[in-house]
Amino acid sequence: MSKKGKVLVAMSGGIDSTVAALMLHDQGFEVIGITMKTWDYATSNSHSKKETGCCNVDSFNDARQAAVEHGFPHYILDIRSEFGDAVIENFVEEYLAGRTPNPCVMCNTHIKWKALLKKADALDCEFIATGHYVNLREENERMVLSKGLDETKDQSYVLWGLDQECLRRSIYPLGKFHKTAIRQMAFDYGYPELAKKSESYEICFVPDNDYRNFLRKKVTGLEELVDGGDYILSDGTVVGKHKGYPFYTIGQRKGLDIALGKPMFVTHINASNNTVTLGDESELDRLEMFVHKLNYVKYPAISDNLNASVKIRYKSQPIPSTLTNEHSAIKVSFNEAVKGVAPGQSAVFYEGDDVVAGGIILR
Repeated sequence: MSKKGKVLVAMSGGIDSTVAALMLHDQGFEVIGITMKTWDYATSNSHSKKETGCCNVDSFNDARQAAVEHGFPHYILDIRSEFGDAVIENFVEEYLAGRTPNPCVMCNTHIKWKALLKKADALDCEFIATGHYVNLREENERMVLSKGLDETKDQSYVLWGLDQECLRRSIYPLGKFHKTAIRQMAFDYGYPELAKKSESYEICFVPDNDYRNFLRKKVTGLEELVDGGDYILSDGTVVGKHKGYPFYTIGQRKGLDIALGKPMFVTHINASNNTVTLGDESELDRLEMFVHKLNYVKYPAISDNLNASVKIRYKSQPIPSTLTNEHSAIKVSFNEAVKGVAPGQSAVFYEGDDVVAGGIILR
């Protein structure tokens, strides 16, 4: 074993994970590459003509080729069963409950890292590594996750659910680099095509990005069950019929198929009575929210009246807020009105660049 230790590197076949593996190899780690098969494109019945991200044969081959060329082993790990049971079932259940899920967070938290650690143990690897743009350090006997140097690529939002055991064994080689530097490294390593490879932001099991169609195929008779519910205003006035509450998200404006003389937005979804509440843009404003299913990162708990910045979507700007404990949840009081708070989405709390904690928006 090398002096730096043995590390299992998750390799999707993309630029970031490939460069991460090659960087660690150059640094003297004993690298083992692994590609996780999470989803079968053939079973998706998608109209898309391509597989995406972690799910296609070309990506598997790209990852394996890089490993072979640099002299370290590579494996493919089939986690389709675990992925389907946890991620896809949760995705469907959340929409049927009138919430908006975040499957990438669910996958990272409950599937990928656990699978990596299990395989790492089987291969006697001390560490696991990925190509995420985040940083990690130890402070006060805790592992603290923080934003990557490249703000445009920072992925700390999708990793808030990793527990201390996962973080303690993780390495993130790309955290102190900008994406442009990683592209240059890919050229320098002799992979010009990889450096030009486009990135997909679609959900891997919804390759045509049509989650509504995915739900229709997964839930037999869904349209017949939910079609024809009421569009209502905040005062309860019925103003029309919609196509079914699971097919709408908070903040949605397009595709409502209703004309009320001004732009209208989805402000609330009630699964129990199949109603979708509409309002003007100002009715999306929220001054507080509640977050549950928490994972504490920087501290073992959150003290009342902690000042933090809060992200409610991956690409949203952090919002200055005050956090207080409310039973098993955290009450977030925003310093200014915020639009688009969607139950089911992740909320991540930051102190500067550090992830304090994260959780799921309750209401």
